[in-house]
Amino acid sequence: MSENLFDLSGEVAVVIGATGALGGACALEMAKAEARVAVLGRNAERGAARVQEIADAGGHAQFFACDAMDPASLKSCHEAVDQALGAPTVLLNAAGGNHPDAVVTPELPFEKIPLPGWAKVFDLNLVGGLLLPCQEFGPAMCGRGKGSIINIASVTSHLPLSKVIAYSASKAAVLSATRFLSREWATKGVRVNSITPGFFPADQNRKLLFNEDGTPSDRAKAIFGHTPMGRFGDPSELAGAAVYLASEKAASFVTGSDIVVDGGFLSTTI
Repeated sequence: MSENLFDLSGEVAVVIGATGALGGACALEMAKAEARVAVLGRNAERGAARVQEIADAGGHAQFFACDAMDPASLKSCHEAVDQALGAPTVLLNAAGGNHPDAVVTPELPFEKIPLPGWAKVFDLNLVGGLLLPCQEFGPAMCGRGKGSIINIASVTSHLPLSKVIAYSASKAAVLSATRFLSREWATKGVRVNSITPGFFPADQNRKLLFNEDGTPSDRAKAIFGHTPMGRFGDPSELAGAAVYLASEKAASFVTGSDIVVDGGFLSTTI
């Protein structure tokens, strides 16, 4: 019988932001692949719901309250995961977001974006979304000689989008930092890669993508016109890339890579 390349049994996957749509879908599929999953997030109610969803699918997960912007909180969670599930071997950084004070509008042109709004977006996507979690979990993985770190980039990492200047810049930084860490930790048994999602409706972008009556906004229609598949992605369609990158069997020689899951958005010009 051939070996299952996507079997994650024996892996302990820490998913930061697993209470959200994309992180949650990835956490669920990792659990289905037999990983023990640590669901990290700030909302205990949503965390409990995610753990129950995973249990209903036959997987094993546990919620740990965590603020990815707080090094002490990350350290405490790391210790708790070690004790409850075992030493983490997979880290998926799915926390992040945008801030209205950093979105360009006719009322808020680029030259008037306030520094606190700009800093908030970089904190969400680069500091809490990559830097602090990698600083906490990465060295332990290097010490054991085994690990897979998966960061969430964006199509805006490759091509800046209108209106979301700070988000685009911060996600470009995520892609750059991912490649940097892949080089630093490659000889220590830790693979560092990223996933570039296209457009997946979530809490953070819903107001940009839908009108108040639930119909697609003009921006959504523009996205459909630029996406060969002509639709948004479903969170479940992102999870396969996460399972692949988490698997030491399937992706043992993959580091510094970015997997694009965007329905063809980045392949299209006119």
